[in-house]
Amino acid sequence: MTGKLAIVGGAGRVGSTTAYALQLGGLGNEIVLVDVAADAARGEALDLAHGRAAVGGPRITAGDYSAVAGSDIVIVTAGLRRRPDESRLQLLERNAALFRTIVQSLQAVAPAPDAVLLVVTNPVDVLTYLAATELGWPAKRTIGLGTVLDSLRFRSLLGEELRVDPSRLDAMIIGEHGDSMVPIISRLRWDGKPISELPNYSEDAVRRAADATRSAGAECLRLKGGAGYAVGLAVREVVAAILGDTGAALPVSTLQERGELQGVALSRPTRVGRSGWLAHQELGLSQDEHRALLRSAEVLRQTIALLQAGPAAA
Repeated sequence: MTGKLAIVGGAGRVGSTTAYALQLGGLGNEIVLVDVAADAARGEALDLAHGRAAVGGPRITAGDYSAVAGSDIVIVTAGLRRRPDESRLQLLERNAALFRTIVQSLQAVAPAPDAVLLVVTNPVDVLTYLAATELGWPAKRTIGLGTVLDSLRFRSLLGEELRVDPSRLDAMIIGEHGDSMVPIISRLRWDGKPISELPNYSEDAVRRAADATRSAGAECLRLKGGAGYAVGLAVREVVAAILGDTGAALPVSTLQERGELQGVALSRPTRVGRSGWLAHQELGLSQDEHRALLRSAEVLRQTIALLQAGPAAA
């Protein structure tokens, strides 16, 4: 699959593991790493390039924002960590300010005219909303990684609970990439059949997997300082759908412009292709799941309102 990919924040844990996942997947013909830590970005690019003879794949380099010119997909992984005694809102304000600067810098160097912006930095739903509504990136070409990562985690953890291959499970999480995420329990399948037919199935097992998914990011942060590998693989799924123009339905975060969910960006099954996101798909949720999705949207509305209110709300 051809295309130029730029990773802003490419020297960080998430940026570098994303580049590695894309390299192993043979996605794109060029990947450029951009980071304020310029030497670290050059080092990561050099290390990755040394493995090209083993796996082939894209040419990998590092550069400043000017190197982003002509990119088909711009992946933003850059973000700030929480300071001691800093409130969640203060961290949100700092990351939003950084994100605004990044997007403005990207627009100044002219990616490809139909470039897709893939937001990975957290809070991913809020930043996706900002890019699509305030920062001038077309809404249809603004995609947040959203709950693609949570869905991978859910499938993997559920596979452990049920002692089956997680790659054959059909399980999805929608809504916020955060505490209000919504596991779609009513549509769990194994090879197309209800998972209730599996010998190790129990409602408790499903609940344990869902609970572990909700706390998975915090657990990675506690144990090793943050997630990386699974994030890179989740990004790879989205990039493959874009470059391949597959129209695959993925739980990415996109701006919701109508109906009960309007006014936020959140995840729901969305067909993805070369021009960005194409259409949302309806899931046929249970009443409980529908109510939970509305609650998730409201959580995000409140967060956006706090951000827009500024420091006075802290």
